Amino acid sequence: MQRIETAMIEKAKALLSSGEVTRVLGWKKGELGYDVEPCVFKSEESLKDFCYNVFCGANLSKYLVEESKKEGKILVFLKPCDSYSFNQLIKEHRINKENVYTVGVECQGKVDPYKLKENGIEMVDSAVETVDTVTVKGKEFKKEEIILGKCLTCTKKPLSYDDIISFNEKREPVLDRFETVKKLEAMTADERYAFWKDQLSNCIRCNACRNVCPACTCTKCVFDNDNSGIASKANSDSFEEKLFHIIRAFHVAGRCTDCGECSRVCPQHIPLHLLNRKFISDIDRLYGEYQAGEDTDSKGPLTNYTTGDVDPSDVFGGNN
Repeated sequence: MQRIETAMIEKAKALLSSGEVTRVLGWKKGELGYDVEPCVFKSEESLKDFCYNVFCGANLSKYLVEESKKEGKILVFLKPCDSYSFNQLIKEHRINKENVYTVGVECQGKVDPYKLKENGIEMVDSAVETVDTVTVKGKEFKKEEIILGKCLTCTKKPLSYDDIISFNEKREPVLDRFETVKKLEAMTADERYAFWKDQLSNCIRCNACRNVCPACTCTKCVFDNDNSGIASKANSDSFEEKLFHIIRAFHVAGRCTDCGECSRVCPQHIPLHLLNRKFISDIDRLYGEYQAGEDTDSKGPLTNYTTGDVDPSDVFGGNN
C-alpha cells in the first residue's frame, strides 16, 4: 500500500506543478491511523497530509458534485467502487466531467474500525497490509475478519479513469453479493418485519446515510422541508424511522451502485445497504442483470420502459 500512496502523491504533485489541475481530492491523515477523512488539497505543500491506507473507505465521488462546478480542474483518486458512483453521477448530470481528472487506484479492501474495536483494538495509529492480511498493534488479521462489509463482496474494477495506479494485486470476494438478501427472502413476512423493525428502531435520524450517499444529491431533501410534515429530527412515532429508510431506498432504486457508504457511516451499525441490495436483486431478476454506474449513458431499467417490461400482476398476483 505504501508504494501506491507514494505513486499517488507523485502523480498529484506533477499535475499540480504543471498546472493541469488546481487541486486534488483525496484522503487526509488524522491524529491516528484510522482517523482518515476526505480532503481537498490545494498545493504541493499541503500533500504532506495526504494518505492512502487501509482506512480510506470513504467514497470521494459525491464531493465532486460541488467541486466540479468550481473554476479549474480537480484531480480525484477513485477506488473501484467510487468509480461506479462517479459514472452514475455523470449519467445524472450531477458532475461536470470536463473539470475532473480521474485516477483509478488499486484497492484490496478497507478496514472497518468498528470490527477492530470488536476485536479489542482501538486508537490505531498504523497498520501493515498485504493482499490478504492486515497487522495492527502486532496482531495479524485475515482481511475477511475486519474489512468493511461492502469489501467482502466486491468484484469491481476501476472505470472511467484518465490514468490508473495499480500493481495488479486483487483479492477475491469471500461472500456472494446477495447471500444475506437470499436469507431475508427465505424468512416469512412476519420474520422479515421483525428483523427490520429491530434494526431500524435503532435509527437516531442523524442523516449520515443520506448525507454520504452518492445517489442522494437533491438540493433540498424532503426530510429537511419544514412544509412536508416529516422534517422533525427525532422520531415522533414508532413508524417514522422505518418510513425514512424505506422512502430513501425507493428513491435510489435503480441508481444505487451498491457502494455500501450508508452502512459504513451508520453509527448504529444498521445494515442499510441490504434494503438497496434487495432492490438490486429484484431488478436483476425482473429486468435482467444491471449494474448502476457501469457506464455513463445507458438508461436504467426503471427509467426505460419497453413493451417487454414485467407486469406487476405476474410478480405479486392479480389480486394484490
